[in-house]
Amino acid sequence: MSWTWGYGTNGFTDHPLASALDVLQHHGYGAVALTLGHPHLDPFAADWRAQTEALAADLRHRGLRVVVETGARYLLDPLRKHRPTLVDREAAPRMAFLKRAVEIAAILDAECVSLWSGVVPDDVSADQARVLLDERLLELTAFAADAGVVLALEPEPGMLIETVADALALRARLGHPANLGLTVDLGHCVVVEPAGVVGALRAAGPLLRNVQADDMRAEAHEHLPFGEGELDLDAALQALREIDYRGVVAVELPRHAHAAPELAGASMTALVASAKRAGAEVREGSASGGLRTPAAPSVSGAVAPAEGPAMHPWTARALEQVRTDAARAARLFASAGREVGRDPLSAEPFAATADDAARAAIIAALADSGADPAVAVALYRRGDDAERRGVLRGLDALAAPTPAWREAGLELVVDALRANDTRLVAAALGRFAADHLDDHAWRHGVLKCVFLGIPLSVVSALDARADEELAAMAERFAAERRAAGRPVPADLSLLRARERA
Repeated sequence: MSWTWGYGTNGFTDHPLASALDVLQHHGYGAVALTLGHPHLDPFAADWRAQTEALAADLRHRGLRVVVETGARYLLDPLRKHRPTLVDREAAPRMAFLKRAVEIAAILDAECVSLWSGVVPDDVSADQARVLLDERLLELTAFAADAGVVLALEPEPGMLIETVADALALRARLGHPANLGLTVDLGHCVVVEPAGVVGALRAAGPLLRNVQADDMRAEAHEHLPFGEGELDLDAALQALREIDYRGVVAVELPRHAHAAPELAGASMTALVASAKRAGAEVREGSASGGLRTPAAPSVSGAVAPAEGPAMHPWTARALEQVRTDAARAARLFASAGREVGRDPLSAEPFAATADDAARAAIIAALADSGADPAVAVALYRRGDDAERRGVLRGLDALAAPTPAWREAGLELVVDALRANDTRLVAAALGRFAADHLDDHAWRHGVLKCVFLGIPLSVVSALDARADEELAAMAERFAAERRAAGRPVPADLSLLRARERA
């Protein structure tokens, strides 16, 4: 798995949170950077826990990754932006807020809580500020460790911790806490990083836990849409690829809520285009950076659009989601037809459909990620006919199934061959059945196709597996039909011809 494109909710302050998430998913984002505070999730509301649990369920349902951001401007003091900070003499409200952010992150199963040091106030020296920051971060990292949450310290222009080097020095002073990583804002690097964005990302290396993406000019700390500043986005994404970054890359445009939907779409277009130039195999609308793309699975003679040049953006997001959490497969299976359509992929009889191919790719991703085949069995047993067909098509996409997946797959193929649903029977006799079904069951499956009027062109490897016994069975069947005064299906003669040969 590689990085996932996200977008910050501080750029959607004119949208309710659910609507913002709808817009992001519409544009292909697979993650959200959630800024706590007005108007989306008040961390100090009386029902904050219930709200957070409901949001956690919604994010799981949507399959979105999440990072928690703590940069709300006037949450703690309605008169002073961002105050108090971790370097103020009195920082109790900030500490309470960050601890609540950790609690929220734990419920959301967030990737991290991103935080920053603060601007040194006039009544505190730089040395005093370092002491205050070190003491408070030690307390916070211990609190977060108990909750199983990662903190990601963000260098900010004008703050005590301004560069990645500052953050690394602080981390060393604290004894290198395992759950304290870094957030890097790509735009900030244009303003303050001596070695630029590439040097900053390389210096952060394996400690990088969160990336904010925006453009910026060297002379001003102002978040801009891509292309309006001096950021070399291609170089930044190439550096992320180089360090094998696997977290969230979230667009950070907090002053552009007035045009959020348009900018979300434009930003995705810019990110995908840049990633392609940087060498990442990203496809339009994909939620993932896509640095590791498996071969396209074959679905009954057709390439699944989930993993080829015609990959549907919804399917790309679905694959990323099930590779990280197999439990998401049930919801994705149910919505595949609505999301990608149900059009046949070719004019051949009983051809795979677009939703077949999407579901097949999900099954292949589950198997490839080491998921228990019981997940696929449950999808089949509890699914409708289209979902069952998708599981069977997915089995055909498994080039070398593990013993457990092979046994589970055989169970499902045998079950499908007992049905009288012609599309299900046709899907059951794909490559998986040709490779793994025993001779007796395979022969009877072929004859069932003839009995149900399913053309034998749907049977994978028919020429390779057809034998004299199948031809004899076909001849007996033909004799029974003639004796009953019924016509002999034309396809049956194809099988009987093998006996004469």
